[in-house]
Amino acid sequence: MSRETLEFQAETRQLLQLMVHSIYSNKDIFLRELISNASDALDKLRLESLINKELQVDTDDLHVELEVDQGRRTLTVRDNGIGMSRDEVVSLIGTIAKSGTAELLRKLRETQDAGASQELIGQFGVGFYSTFMVADKVTLVTRRAGESQGTFWESTGEGTYEIESLDDAPQGTSVTLHLKPEDSEDRLFDYTVEWKIREIVKRYSDFIAWPIRMAGAEGSDAPLNSMKALWARPRSEVSDEEYHEFYKHVSHDWTDPLETIHMKAEGTFEYEALLFIPARAPFDLFSRDGKRGVQLYVKRVFIMDDCEALVPQYLRFVKGVVDAHDLSLNISREILQQDRQIQVVRRRLVKKVLTTLKDLKANDAERYGKFWAEFGRALKEGLLDDTENQDLLLDLVLVPSTAAESTSLREYVERMQESQKDIYYMTGESRAMVEHSPHLEAFLAKGYEVLILTDPVDEIWVERVTEFDGKPLQSVAKGKVDLGSSEIPAEQATDFAPLLSWLGEKLQEDVKEVRLSSRLTTSPACIVGDEHDLTPTLEKMYRAMGQEMPHTKRILELNPEHALVSGLRAAHTANAEDPALGETAELLYGMALLAEGGELADPSRFTRLLADRLARTL
Repeated sequence: MSRETLEFQAETRQLLQLMVHSIYSNKDIFLRELISNASDALDKLRLESLINKELQVDTDDLHVELEVDQGRRTLTVRDNGIGMSRDEVVSLIGTIAKSGTAELLRKLRETQDAGASQELIGQFGVGFYSTFMVADKVTLVTRRAGESQGTFWESTGEGTYEIESLDDAPQGTSVTLHLKPEDSEDRLFDYTVEWKIREIVKRYSDFIAWPIRMAGAEGSDAPLNSMKALWARPRSEVSDEEYHEFYKHVSHDWTDPLETIHMKAEGTFEYEALLFIPARAPFDLFSRDGKRGVQLYVKRVFIMDDCEALVPQYLRFVKGVVDAHDLSLNISREILQQDRQIQVVRRRLVKKVLTTLKDLKANDAERYGKFWAEFGRALKEGLLDDTENQDLLLDLVLVPSTAAESTSLREYVERMQESQKDIYYMTGESRAMVEHSPHLEAFLAKGYEVLILTDPVDEIWVERVTEFDGKPLQSVAKGKVDLGSSEIPAEQATDFAPLLSWLGEKLQEDVKEVRLSSRLTTSPACIVGDEHDLTPTLEKMYRAMGQEMPHTKRILELNPEHALVSGLRAAHTANAEDPALGETAELLYGMALLAEGGELADPSRFTRLLADRLARTL
């Protein structure tokens, strides 16, 4: 087949431009990324050869080879791993299928700060494309194991690439970089110098499980790396820098992890685990196709990426490796989900991650605050289904409140007034909307602190979690609230009974009850739900997910001390048949709905009634 010129996908083209003109200071990491890709390819070939007995491949000397040519100024990284088919080359290199790419590019275009740009590039981790930081042109030759035809690929990173089928190509992948001139001011080193290559490999890739060799060098059979699995070495023998580089290898993140967890279990079921809590959330944390981070090995043999059986969905941000000693090498994902030993490992990993976070929260509030800002939304998902660890998770929760930018539930309980029995909270779309809600008025007047819950997941977990530390969780916008002396006097209740009954009939399409309120001090009215009703936001969420939901009628509460409400009562007593009273009732309900951020069923009618009423006052 003749050589074709194809265009990169638009997002890929933009990202390549950023790499070509990169201001990222640590350009050495391009080699770490290429070696990491080669290591993955070797892992996949060994696994494929164990599972597929019909695959005729030689796995006796799997390795990574580095070759420099100072005359041509090229550096080649080759492996004899799984290789790629032509279609895989196009889909893996011509297209970035990574979730969050568009968001990354938008942020990069918006930021004028070089340091912020570096952080964004590093946070995203762009693997193969990092070669264009150091090379004017990149050539790739690959052949997938078991296939007869290979593929040639070449690009200058400008916007197009050339691709061609080859009849004669070795199994595996070879990447040749045509290097840019050395530029010490831009921290662009001469990557044809052997000592520099050795330095980079030792620093970033020493733990790679396969031998990394230098072609043509003296003693070229001697690997440049130690090949020691970090998780198998005692923690005392591993430096923080080694752990950090290993994290970057398994996560493709360019920043150091926030926390490292090293575990070893002996006895009936032996395993080692090396887990990392990242410092920053990946772009695909809330994407449906986002991957979980834990890799599964069996006796040092790579088995699978993103092993879902080892960590629950709410800990999907945890990266690392679990090496089990007693599993089959061809175990499937389906079998893993049912394996009792894996379930035990999963419970221990979850407990260890959560207790590590609890210790971090107790000993370093600032670092824990940074963790919570990145991953708190995901962690709260555990409150929906991990009943075994509910208490531990509740201890980790941080939320804003009317008294604090951020507070734990335990700190809230410690600040509760002596007369206060419940933990008060309110859910809403934003802090500003909650803080200006009429539902808070009496609580703030009495000095009660209210938790402000604005994440979509908050709407759900507060329905599942009924108490903390023996104190019930109570929504200020649901049910009747007991605020002591704020109870409605019997005489007032009698006086307003006819108006409430009339309003109930007038607004029966929208509300199931109209009653006097003990939670209002300055607003005329508010809308509340019954204790066990779904909130409007939760109703909306279920409908967005395609679930049919009957409309839940709520309760209209009136402030008997407000001039509008007392005036409406007087007008109703004087002439209950006055048609203007019906319009006032509609306006009163609409105002209460808008005050909580709700949507009017007929906005044009509401504005017309309001305009007419205002016109009469002029």
